[in-house]
Formats: sequence, structure tokens, C-alpha cells
Amino acid sequence: MSAEQLDNPVFYHQLEELEEEFEQVNLELLRQQDALNKNLYAKREKLAAQIPNFWPLVFEQAPPDIDEYIQPSDAMVLATSLVNLSVERFELPNGDPRSLSFKFEFSENDFFEDKVLEKKFWWRRHRDGWAGLVSEPVAINWKKDQDVTGGMLDLVKKIWDEEQAGKAKDEETEAKQALKAQMEKTGLGGVSFFAWFGFCGRKVTAEDDKKAQELEQQKRKALKEGKEVDVMDEDEEEDEDDDDDEYELEIFPTGDDLAVCIAEDLWHNALKYFTQAQEEDGLSDADFESDADDKMEEDEADGGAPPNKKRKA
Repeated sequence: MSAEQLDNPVFYHQLEELEEEFEQVNLELLRQQDALNKNLYAKREKLAAQIPNFWPLVFEQAPPDIDEYIQPSDAMVLATSLVNLSVERFELPNGDPRSLSFKFEFSENDFFEDKVLEKKFWWRRHRDGWAGLVSEPVAINWKKDQDVTGGMLDLVKKIWDEEQAGKAKDEETEAKQALKAQMEKTGLGGVSFFAWFGFCGRKVTAEDDKKAQELEQQKRKALKEGKEVDVMDEDEEEDEDDDDDEYELEIFPTGDDLAVCIAEDLWHNALKYFTQAQEEDGLSDADFESDADDKMEEDEADGGAPPNKKRKA
């Protein structure tokens, strides 16, 4: 297709329509996959509940896109107290299948009082054409001196509550000042995995999403009729100026990417990762036994008494 054809609004509209068709097919596949897997996930949950440390072992084998966010202190929390993880596309059957809900269940532990931590991500569209996952911060009731986020999660939640109560987004509150200072002190090792519960993303409300959907339909209709469409209205231009500010206090900027990785990889492939953990453990035992046999042969060759083999508990 030539440059002249691409400049033609008719061809541009056809490309947009085709892209929309691809997106609708992908969404339908997500809906069908969720329906087909629902009973299997329920069956897996029952089996996993009977296996000690199932989910800690799964997280132990987490792929690099997830493992890079798990600090040693986070690994300790997950290894000693994570009981269950469940993921739900909670807006189905009628809503968007890309919206996700995560429920982490914990046993009694030394870090926080909560038995369940649940975080939701909504798929929403902005009037400027952006679409993606947004969320709200989730508070964690930390025990004394055990906050692995260094206080940042509490500050994010406080700032969120202040804004919901009517404080202007551009108002420099004590909580915002404290959070900025804390973020500056964060080392190169990165923030805790539990800071993910503070991810917000763009401030796109359900009402904003509804208006954006209506505007998108109007634009598509206008294109179909061969009418000229403004790329951006006045409200969009004002919102664009505020985009950078929205992420200024984001303590986990890639929280949406991590959500997708957990849902579509770690949780979906939990059996695979658990099996890998078992195989790795079996290999470690085999290596241990092999080393012990070599040591015994060496001692016998030297005329010494063979040592007793140690067995892994």
C-alpha cells in the first residue's frame, strides 16, 4: 500500500476496522479460555490445598519476568506463609476479560496481620486513545517494624485516600513529600514485591472509560461516513499535560505488566512450575547422594571407616 493510500481516510478507516476485528477475536478467545479452564482451576485448587508448600514452591520457580521483583525479604514471606493464590477475570461473563482480580491467602506470619490480600485491576480506556489496566492501592496491616516496603505502601494508600476525600491532585501534602523522599532513598536493589499492591496506574475512572468508549464509537462512525475527525479535543490536551504527574508517585510503575505475567504465566502454569521445583529438589538429592558415595569411596581407599550418610529431611 502506497503512502498516498495510507493518507486516504478510507484506507485508514479500513485498517482501524481490521485492527478492531483482531482485538474482538482475541477477547472472545480469552472468554472461551476462561470458561473452559474454570473447572480445571477449581480442581487444581483442591489438589494444591493438600500439598504442603505448593504455592511457595511455584513462586520459587517463578519466571524471570516475575522473579526479578521478588526480594529476599519477599521470598521469606512467601515461603513461610503463602497458602493459596487465585486469579479471576472478575468482569466476566459480560464485562472485559482483561480485568483481573488477585487473591493471596496467608497463614499466621511474622510480617502482617492480614490473612487475605486482594487486588483488582480494571481494563479501561482514556479519551486520548490509551487503554490498559488501572488499579487502587491495597493496605497491608504490617506488624511492628516488619514493613518490607519501607513505609511506601502506607503512604501511597494515604495519598489515595486524601484524593478520594477531595484534596487536589496537585496539592503537595505531607504524605506526598514523605513518599518522594522515601522513593529517593530506595536502593538499586529495587522495591519489595509487596509494593505491587500500591500500583495505581493512570487515573481513569469507570465514568472516564464510558465517555472514552462513546467517543471512540463516534470517531469510528465518522470515519466510516468519510467525515474528518479531530485527533484530540480540548479535554484530551489538558489531560495529556497531566500524564507525567500521574506516574510521579508510582512506587511500582510496571505493576500492570506484573499482573499480566502472574495471571497468564505463573498462575496459569502453576503445575508446570511446581513440577520443576520437585524435579530440581530431586536433582539436588541425587547430587547429594552422589557426592556422599564419592566421599565414602575415597575414605575406603584411604583405609578409613566409611562415614554415615546424611539424609535430607
